[in-house]
Amino acid sequence: MTEAKQTLMYTLASRLNWLVERVCALLVGLMVLVIWFGVVERYFLHLGFTWTEEFSRYVMIWAALLAVSCGAYYREHIGLNIVKRRLPEQGASILAVSLDLISLAFFLFLTWYGIGMARAGLGQYATIFGITMVVPFAAVPVSAALTAFQIFAAMLHGQEPMVKTITN
Repeated sequence: MTEAKQTLMYTLASRLNWLVERVCALLVGLMVLVIWFGVVERYFLHLGFTWTEEFSRYVMIWAALLAVSCGAYYREHIGLNIVKRRLPEQGASILAVSLDLISLAFFLFLTWYGIGMARAGLGQYATIFGITMVVPFAAVPVSAALTAFQIFAAMLHGQEPMVKTITN
């Protein structure tokens, strides 16, 4: 791959990760607010709302699954570091590439499987909301596709994390 395409891929991966990190932060903040509202409503306001638990569960699922792509961007996924440290440099490199390929294949499979799962969610309805389960189920293929992209971009970038951390 040419240097310009690698730079474009790195820029796209960085911007996508920046956006996903903010979406995750917003989702976690929303989840905390909804849970606090549910507690206050249940024990003090007695309004009879029942949607807070289910809504916060779906928000948590989206946030957790989207965060996986951020881990892949920073190469923080499981990498068998103990084994990798004990191997010679060439063996460690082969192990790293193998793990990237296995991870990429897994998340591509999960994307494909998740699309079918989300389609099946069109015929299922949420307990309290009455909406189809396609929105909660869509978290699987969306996050898996984002993670596969980030793993692919990280593979092109090399074995080091995409963003170097500042050490004191």
